[in-house]
Amino acid sequence: MLLGAVSAQFEGAQVNFAAGAILASFLFFFSLAYGARLLAPIFASPVAWRVLDGVIALLMASLAWRLAVGTL
Repeated sequence: MLLGAVSAQFEGAQVNFAAGAILASFLFFFSLAYGARLLAPIFASPVAWRVLDGVIALLMASLAWRLAVGTL
């Protein structure tokens, strides 16, 4: 639903948008899987998880705000 709302802004370039979204998703999950081994010692601490959750919450709130006011 979120991708559909954002892609509607790119009239005539939905295929390019979809290809970019697929590539970004692949790179994100590949990096996450590869980096898990390197970041395991850091995320052994509950504080690190709270910081990560806070950063994710801020990013999601920012994205929701920008979609709501139409600046994305």
